[in-house]
Amino acid sequence: MDATLGLGGHSEVLLALDPEASVLGLDVDAEALEIARSRLSKFGGRFTSIKERYMNLATALESLNRQAPDGILADLGVSSLQLDRTERGFSFQRSGPLDMRMDASGGETALGLIRHSSEDELARILKEYGEERLARPIARRLKDACKSGLLTDTLSCAKIIASVYGARRSAMSRIDPATRTFQALRMAVNHESENLDRFLAEAPLLLAKGGRLVCISFHSLEDRKVKESFRALSRGCVCPSDFPKCVCGRTGEFKMLTKKPVTPDEGEMSRNPRSRSAKMRILEKI
Repeated sequence: MDATLGLGGHSEVLLALDPEASVLGLDVDAEALEIARSRLSKFGGRFTSIKERYMNLATALESLNRQAPDGILADLGVSSLQLDRTERGFSFQRSGPLDMRMDASGGETALGLIRHSSEDELARILKEYGEERLARPIARRLKDACKSGLLTDTLSCAKIIASVYGARRSAMSRIDPATRTFQALRMAVNHESENLDRFLAEAPLLLAKGGRLVCISFHSLEDRKVKESFRALSRGCVCPSDFPKCVCGRTGEFKMLTKKPVTPDEGEMSRNPRSRSAKMRILEKI
C-alpha cells in the first residue's frame, strides 16, 4: 500500500522492481490522483487507487476486499505538486490564496482558520505544530491584519511574519521566518498530527507477517511520533527493571529495522533539494 500516493513516484518504482507486485495507492488530492493514475496505467491491473485519507487504510482494504499488505509506505507532509501549485497556497515564495487544504474539495482554509481562531488558540497552533518561538506576537499580528483586511494572500502573510522577526533576527535565521508558521497552519488545516497518530496506531496491525511499515518524515514533530511509536511496538517485556523475572509475558510482535533514520546522501540532496530534511524509519512485523 502506498498510503500517500502523490504523483505515484514510489509506486512506480515498487511496481517496476517486482513484476509480481501489486500496489493500492491512497490520496485525497484529486489532481494528484489523476496524474498518478495516468502515470501508472502502464502497469494495468497491478495498480489500483482510491481517493481516501492515509489513516483510513483499513477502510480502503475492506472496501476493495484486499488481503493484508506485505508493505505500507507513508511519505508524510506536503507534496511537490502542492508546493508548486500557486493556487493551493502552500508556498510563501509566490502570491496565492491562503488555502493549504490537501483535499481542495472541502474543509476550512488557512485564512479561515486564522479568522475563526482566537489569538490564544492561534498562538498554541504555531507553537505546537511549528515550534515557533515568536508564536504569540505572530498570532497577534496575523489576527490584527485579518481584521483590517491586510491579510490577503500567502505573500502578505509571509511579510507580516517577517515584520515580527525584524531585519536582524531574519538575517540570523537559518530558514525563512515564515517557514514554521506555514508548517503549523498547514498541519492544523489538514489535522496532520491527529491523522498520523491514528495511522501509526492502525497501520502496523494491518500488515501481513513479515510485512514492513516505512515512514518518511520531513520535520522533527513527525519523526518523533514515528520513532516513539516504532520503539513502543518493538519493545518486548515492559516489567520494571528491578523485577527478578518477567511477569508481563509480553513478547515483541514487531522489530524496528532502523536504529537511526535513513537520510539522503549528498547526491540525492543535490538532485532533489527538498529531500534534505527527510528521515526514513522501518518497522517489521515478525
